[in-house]
Amino acid sequence: MHIHILGICGTFMGGLAALARESGHRVTGCDAGVYPPMSDQLRALGIDLIEGFGADQMALQPDVFVIGNVVSRARLADGTPKFPLMEAILDAGALYTSGPQWLAEHVLQGRHVLAVAGTHGKTTTTAMLAWILECAGLQPGFLVGGVPMNFGVSARLGAGKSFVIEADEYDTAFFDKRSKFVHYRPRTAILNNLEFDHADIFDNLDAIERQFHHLIRTVPAAGRVVVNGLEESLARVLHQGCWSEVCSFGAAVSDFTAVGEPHAFTVCRRGEPLAKVEWALTGVHNQHNALAAIAAADHLGVPPTVAAQALGRFENVKRRMEVRARVHLKTHLGQGTDPEPVTVYDDFAHHPTAIRTTVDGLRRKVGRARILAVFEPRSNTMKLGAMKSQLPWSLEEADLAFCHSGGLGWDAQDALAPMGARASVADSIDGVLGQVLAQVRPGDHILCMSNGGFGGFHGKLADMLQQR
Repeated sequence: MHIHILGICGTFMGGLAALARESGHRVTGCDAGVYPPMSDQLRALGIDLIEGFGADQMALQPDVFVIGNVVSRARLADGTPKFPLMEAILDAGALYTSGPQWLAEHVLQGRHVLAVAGTHGKTTTTAMLAWILECAGLQPGFLVGGVPMNFGVSARLGAGKSFVIEADEYDTAFFDKRSKFVHYRPRTAILNNLEFDHADIFDNLDAIERQFHHLIRTVPAAGRVVVNGLEESLARVLHQGCWSEVCSFGAAVSDFTAVGEPHAFTVCRRGEPLAKVEWALTGVHNQHNALAAIAAADHLGVPPTVAAQALGRFENVKRRMEVRARVHLKTHLGQGTDPEPVTVYDDFAHHPTAIRTTVDGLRRKVGRARILAVFEPRSNTMKLGAMKSQLPWSLEEADLAFCHSGGLGWDAQDALAPMGARASVADSIDGVLGQVLAQVRPGDHILCMSNGGFGGFHGKLADMLQQR
């Protein structure tokens, strides 16, 4: 089968492309705004990429077009279609489907699907769970919204019965407004947390809770719902009805709890110590992610001791507190270099809660060293300004904050005013670079947060620091 994927460079669609290629299908695709790590992965797989959404791609004559949710019926200011290829597909009556639907029919059918849902931590928890099952010898398939460093790829079919998938609540396609995860029919579902997000498609938290309940409706009676006991929103979801075993984590009274610091803790089941996790990750959020993954793996019979040992070798996901550079600045006298390097991190955090947990996790790790938080409000929710008032709260533990405000419809300087002189705003990448370079000192930790390419900020910053 030849499939042509519209929006192939998104994390989900890129993973789908990898799975289709591994299944033996011919895969081509198109997109705009290509950036690593997905572009690198697709090229390494030998998948042909076409820039843009031109109608001339109809000449490829694939068996089916797989449509990503980036595609719409929108029109430009001059009245022409923003996605001419989609219009041509509709005009021709060609066969098309959504990414989640294609995945459900061609990859997930007949497998034990473990779906990881939640506003935050989906990618990391999915990677943890896949790695635990791998270390247990189950050879899982997986699709992760990033590149787990233990595997080096974001997706694979796997030789085992299980398949671990990041279960996104975002809508499926312009012609299917249900959340993606409704298509996956999991036997094991993790509900990690639930806050308001995706303001471009959900009117309020109630609307998202309704989609999460649709997911619970698809879990069989022999299945397991692993739920964060700290979340009132998830309690409301469960109260609407649940027909499967519920396994809780996180709260003081839960099935799975943690005792100790996030980097070294004992896993307990109903108060009984089971295993010890010692790893390089920081933050209470990652401790909770670990408990969720251990509880989900337990549903497949993986002992918590095996899961804990696997997490001790877990290397996280690219763009999750990934160290991109360590640079020793030259001393002001030009005599050698300062012994304390400047460390540059890349992280995917973009929701205020995710920004706060990421900064707090780094604070626990570096102690009193300075943290310079650099971020761009790039998600649709942040661009709409739905959570701008939470930004000062999310950046409390940072010594300085730098915001790229280009393309926003609201005043970032005003939103960050409660931070006073600790916050700086610039409407260009070069402007933010200049502000950071004017403030950086030896020993600083520069945390760059964006769910996009950030205009190559990390590489440019590292190069400029090297020059100094």
